[in-house]
Amino acid sequence: MSRTGLLIALAIGAVVGVVFAVWPQLDVAISRPFFNETYRVFPIQYSLVARHLRDLFTYMIAALVAPAFIALAIKLVLPRRRMLISARAALLLITTITLAPGLMANTILKDHWGRPRPAEVTEFYGPEQFRPWWDPRGSCDRNCSFVAGEGAGGFWTLAPAALAPPSLRLFAYAAALAFGAAAGLLRLSGGAHFFTDVVFSGVFTFLIIWIVHGLIFRWPRARLTDERIERVVLSLSAPVEQLFARLRGQRARERS
Repeated sequence: MSRTGLLIALAIGAVVGVVFAVWPQLDVAISRPFFNETYRVFPIQYSLVARHLRDLFTYMIAALVAPAFIALAIKLVLPRRRMLISARAALLLITTITLAPGLMANTILKDHWGRPRPAEVTEFYGPEQFRPWWDPRGSCDRNCSFVAGEGAGGFWTLAPAALAPPSLRLFAYAAALAFGAAAGLLRLSGGAHFFTDVVFSGVFTFLIIWIVHGLIFRWPRARLTDERIERVVLSLSAPVEQLFARLRGQRARERS
């Protein structure tokens, strides 16, 4: 999570943003090769293989974030034990997947940026008017095209990649970018998202990860350590302990 990566992400966002604002129909042109004019559909959206790939992407993301949630849950139940993984690593994974795919993509933008999906616009025989990436005034009410939610989930793998050993980190970043691009391309080819939806899902997700990673690991003023985070979790575990104590007491009374 270096400044070089930040500059590259900002440059990609700026170039794509300007080019597709000046020539918005490029989004339509990129989606058109995936559209079947004869049957007036995006065939990939009916592909069983594509559905299995979407499930596979979801399972892989879940597998990457699961250790963080498991470690946190065990710490809440057994507060005197050290967390199974680094507390800072768990905090990075949980915070970024909540903020990027969860809040930014699927809660804020997709439900409030009314851009119709490619399969819904008139250029592909749908009922809705095409909108460029920067225009939120489309007719879509919720779960709209901008940004790609699964693209954000795919690019979120940059967060666990940032935790890889230094010797493997460059490879991990490359794999995460390829994973995010593949997830986005799958949705683009099925008429669910435009090219800019995928690109900005990656840019915004990277920016969130870059900031959170800085707060946790790079910026000394935050002064976050594994010990400090575990103490916070320990303070939160008191209600959990009380709940388990009440449940044990209730079961003891029922047996007596």
